[in-house]
Amino acid sequence: MVRKPGRMYREIRGKSYTRKEYMGGVPQPKIVHFDYGNLQKSYPFSVTLAVKESCQIRHSALEAARIAANKYASGKIGENNYHLKIRPYPHIVLRENKQATGAGADRVSQGMRRAFGKAVGTAARVKIGQKIMTLNIEKEHVQIAKEAMQRAKMKIPSPCSILIEERKT
Repeated sequence: MVRKPGRMYREIRGKSYTRKEYMGGVPQPKIVHFDYGNLQKSYPFSVTLAVKESCQIRHSALEAARIAANKYASGKIGENNYHLKIRPYPHIVLRENKQATGAGADRVSQGMRRAFGKAVGTAARVKIGQKIMTLNIEKEHVQIAKEAMQRAKMKIPSPCSILIEERKT
């Protein structure tokens, strides 16, 4: 299966389409777990990734960002010394009207006639300033968390900012 580039689904166009019960065969999001690390402990600092532009983030991009941040944080800090939370849920269904290519494609393909498209994936719509991912940590691990968010930032299709906040415990 050839996947289309993420830039095709980045812009928000039209109404959101979320009614999976009316569509046959919507693929499950790649991201399954939204909380990682030590969930019981309360941490004094949080490093957050926030988007600067409104866009759609595909489920595969969210999963790639989670893997990048989680792998770096667990390797440097240890699995029980942080709490990583993914905030948006990819509930927007992405559709694609597949076209046949090659010899005789004009007879096989129906062009734009009834071009509703089939579900190919899901995405999360985010607004300007919305938080995507938060890493809660101790004070001595702030620089490591900042680097983990920098690595996750590369996987997101929108420009992002990294916010460091002291939490009230």
